[in-house]
Amino acid sequence: MNSPLRTVVRMRVVFGVIEWIDSILSGVPRTAGPLGMSWFTSRIGYYYLAAGCLLAAYVFCRAFVASAVGTTLLAIRDNERKAQALGYNPRAYKILVFVLSAFLGGLAGALYAPFAGFASPDLFFWVLSGQVLIMVVVGGAGTLSGPILGAAFFLALEHYLSVFTDSWALVLGLVFIAVVLFAPQGLWGMVRGRAVP
Repeated sequence: MNSPLRTVVRMRVVFGVIEWIDSILSGVPRTAGPLGMSWFTSRIGYYYLAAGCLLAAYVFCRAFVASAVGTTLLAIRDNERKAQALGYNPRAYKILVFVLSAFLGGLAGALYAPFAGFASPDLFFWVLSGQVLIMVVVGGAGTLSGPILGAAFFLALEHYLSVFTDSWALVLGLVFIAVVLFAPQGLWGMVRGRAVP
């Protein structure tokens, strides 16, 4: 069995197990925060908790990109063979990035479940990964501020379009195609381009 097919089979097995334990994933409560702080159980308090986690993740990622490890990762992205010839191990750095991205994704999931009150098996489906990719491309890939702007734009557009039409996904797809064709740097690239005289 080739590698892509094996991956698909594994995903289907994981998805099936999650559907099997669907009853466990419903009714996720907002528990009290650190030291019994009940302020985070309110909607506004939870908003500030999520905003604080976003700010902390942004500061961490900015420091990580500016560090020596971040510079090495940029070198690996630009020319992996040259970085390997200089003595760096690209595989080890890729594993590190994978672990960090899994941690940040897990943090987002841990914040989402109490916010929504449930964790649907649909969150493990490939559609959500596609939406996240669209947010990154629309906002501006290769930047830290771009994906945040892209996520805000995507969610706001989805919310307002779904009020007027059931075909909101089609409109979002057209917006995505337009951004890729006419603004390959994304919305953040357009903002930065206008800011520079």
